[in-house]
Amino acid sequence: MRLTLLTGTVSGTADMVADAAESRLIEAGVQTTRLSGANVEEFLASAPEAILVVTATTGMGEVPDDLLPLQLELNDRFPLLTGIPFGVIGLGDSSYDDTFCQGGRDMRELLLELQAREALPMLELDASETVNQDEDAEPWVAEFLKALGR
Repeated sequence: MRLTLLTGTVSGTADMVADAAESRLIEAGVQTTRLSGANVEEFLASAPEAILVVTATTGMGEVPDDLLPLQLELNDRFPLLTGIPFGVIGLGDSSYDDTFCQGGRDMRELLLELQAREALPMLELDASETVNQDEDAEPWVAEFLKALGR
């Protein structure tokens, strides 16, 4: 199985979560391509059979700058991802009530609009509740692998 891992980070925490998830995916025998700052052509060239998005939220609820161009281009070009299973790990801070994990929620909605199939409900990690978000994501990643048949 080929999985494309999309990351969006501001302070590096999403990258740490993605690093841990990527290690677990590779251990499970999943061929993983990690993309940050990619465009649609690079994303489609990775030929994903599954997708994992790990993203922080920034500003007024947007995905970080390294994921924003891909998000906008996917929305504009609208390449259908019919039936491709995906999962989203959203990072945020619940003290920002209205925009908590909004970047992850927006990516989830976009993938659903592109007709991808959500393999597991989105994981929302709260920076105001934990300092080890990479460890907190481990059980979800294990369930995601099961949902992918791994």
